[in-house]
Amino acid sequence: METQTALFDEHQIRRVYDEAAEIWWFSVVDIVQVLTQQPDYQAARNYWKVLKNRLGKEGSELVTKCNRLKLTAADGKKYLTDVATAETLLRLVQSVPSPRAEPIKLWLAKVGYERMQEMADPALSLNRARETWQQHGRSEKWIQQRMLGQQTRNKLTDYWSEHDIKKGEEYAILTNIIHQEWSGVSVKSHKGLKGLSTQNLRDHMTEAELIFTALAELSTRQIAESVEATGMGENQQAAKTGGAIARKARQELEERTGTKVVTGDNMLPPSKSAKKPLTPKKS
Repeated sequence: METQTALFDEHQIRRVYDEAAEIWWFSVVDIVQVLTQQPDYQAARNYWKVLKNRLGKEGSELVTKCNRLKLTAADGKKYLTDVATAETLLRLVQSVPSPRAEPIKLWLAKVGYERMQEMADPALSLNRARETWQQHGRSEKWIQQRMLGQQTRNKLTDYWSEHDIKKGEEYAILTNIIHQEWSGVSVKSHKGLKGLSTQNLRDHMTEAELIFTALAELSTRQIAESVEATGMGENQQAAKTGGAIARKARQELEERTGTKVVTGDNMLPPSKSAKKPLTPKKS
């Protein structure tokens, strides 16, 4: 995951997008520095360290909901940094006495505003996505397949959320299992194959890759439903089985056509496209 920044009153708030889990993670210290108006990053780190310790002793779940990810620092190097979702940060802000608390809360709410709109009216999300894909020159056939695949994905994550799977790391683990099983490569390796960094992998899949991804996720959900899979252990097994069904279909198609399904093809602008890597061996 590549570090990006979002601006609040000229302050850079670092964040990364977890594509598999479909959530943004924001740097806690960056938010704390804005709230406390500390003169430098180290002072903000010290403030957060003390606050984190106090919240931990009080048994606050806010600390346990923070994650640690590698973010790019001012020196250009990556360091493990405490991060949290906008939802967690909105609650954390309440623990910091600051005149800037309300502006930060409004800013965090604005960051997630479109997402909240889309949750209330899913059609907005589909319309925005369709317009974006059209602007990038995607064909109507590709767009239709992409949207159908997203609907399949949503049904699977709905099942997970109702059967003791936590959004975030556990979504990412299961997603990667499914992808590895059907394609023979991990999500990260597939993005590398296509020369992608922060881009959404599915937005750069070929029609065939989208179809097999959807087949794998559809199979996973139906298998999970058939056995009422609950928790990580049972859903991991469903993910492996569902992915394997799509893998067999992929291998049969490749044998009959002599063409690989998983490729390094992407839809990046020509000037930004990296040299196309070699495609993996058939698995």
